[in-house]
Amino acid sequence: MDKAGNGESSRTVLLRIRSALPTLRPSERTVAEAVLADPAHVAEMPIGELAEKCGTSTTSVVRFYKKIGYNGYSDLRLDLARESTRESLVNNIPAELYEDIDRADSIQDVVAKIAINETASIADTAQALDIEKLMEAITAISAAKRIDVFGIGAAALVARDFQQKLHRIGKIAFSWSDADAAWTSAALTDSNNVSVAISHSGTTFDTVEFVKIAKENGATTVAVTNHPDSPLGRAADIVLSTAARESPFRPGAMGSRIAQMMLIDCLFVGIAQRSYEGSITALRKTRAAVQVRRMHPDSP
Repeated sequence: MDKAGNGESSRTVLLRIRSALPTLRPSERTVAEAVLADPAHVAEMPIGELAEKCGTSTTSVVRFYKKIGYNGYSDLRLDLARESTRESLVNNIPAELYEDIDRADSIQDVVAKIAINETASIADTAQALDIEKLMEAITAISAAKRIDVFGIGAAALVARDFQQKLHRIGKIAFSWSDADAAWTSAALTDSNNVSVAISHSGTTFDTVEFVKIAKENGATTVAVTNHPDSPLGRAADIVLSTAARESPFRPGAMGSRIAQMMLIDCLFVGIAQRSYEGSITALRKTRAAVQVRRMHPDSP
């Protein structure tokens, strides 16, 4: 299906490319990475020039743009030009600050580039997020008797944060970062439980297996991933997509975290709203319980 030729498609073209990365052949992925690195420049390139830049064939470029929903290269170029212009105008930010961090960058440039990319990751995730799926996940977790959250590496930090948030409003929730412990917990789930798995790539074997085990035992499964068509996305009942921006200096472990935290915050607030008075009371009680450990401002 050709999604090009309208304003909405130009706003989602880069999101679709990032989401499709794990499903692309090596030659197609090379083209995708070139487009993501400098969409404004690629928008000005004939197809042969892009193929030469990527060290591949025009056939690979054609396969690439068809994979992300375009019937013609000219439509892709048009949407890339529109999106590049929109980002520059809306954010009033010099185009060079969207580029990857370079060895010659000052620390001020590094701060600016990280801030811009993290802000963009949050905005892109908000745009890409399927609100119906988000509501479905909120409903399932709100009704669950127990919630298990699993993530490895950087995803484990996000999983732990979500578990602590749920715990503070009285939900029975567990966070797992060890595969064996997560799998044994998943084996004891049932239809009253929800299992949440977090993986930027959606290809982490242990995380995918956690979802499969939980699902086999009747739990509702929720995936948080940047790539909904990944093995994790295909295995879960509900898929919530992030849209983190990556680069050589900001790989998945860094680029994913801010987008995942934003999505988790949306989930948490939606769940807390379902039992608003009880959640507010629980938050006040838990805050009061730790307040005594805060130092007074006048303390030496």
